[in-house]
Amino acid sequence: MSIEYPDGATPLDPDEMEGLKFKHVTTRGQLDHLEQANIQDGLVWLQRNKDTDILNEGFVRELHKRLFGDVWAWTGTFRQTEKNIGIDPVQIGVQLRILLDDTGFWIENGTYEPLEAAVRFHHRLVYVHVFPNGNGRHARIMADAMLTKLLKVDPIDWAGGYDLQAMNERREQYIQALRAADGGDIKLLMRFVSDE
Repeated sequence: MSIEYPDGATPLDPDEMEGLKFKHVTTRGQLDHLEQANIQDGLVWLQRNKDTDILNEGFVRELHKRLFGDVWAWTGTFRQTEKNIGIDPVQIGVQLRILLDDTGFWIENGTYEPLEAAVRFHHRLVYVHVFPNGNGRHARIMADAMLTKLLKVDPIDWAGGYDLQAMNERREQYIQALRAADGGDIKLLMRFVSDE
């Protein structure tokens, strides 16, 4: 299968493509449809799951499995290869632990307002790039779970009426905001998620 990736998406290597559970898939559209159906099932699981202990590696992995496990065999496992973004794969476990601990500290101490805490958490989770694929979607859902389960506030409207998986103006703004945050400036990402 040959997949065209939108700007900012993580290309899969051949070994990761072997993990596709549906060998009949030949187009990006078919893959997107399967993944979206799986994500919907994962969101139902997340909504039913009353556990608030979400800032741990086990939950991060389990959520990824629930969101993508019907489509990919490697879900919930840390990526093993270098990608177009993300840290060195050998550092994933350590950096994820630091992020989860930092986020717990922010919440416990009110370091940031809820929206900013979620934006900072989301950005760093994307930056670490824990899994071979699905990191942006997973990080947005994790940030929303943090807001709703731990901070008891509304989730973020990330898409703003658009499909963030397809190339469009909203995705371009999102990618630009993430790249600015990579450089230490989260203002664009904050503006992206606010109602301004």
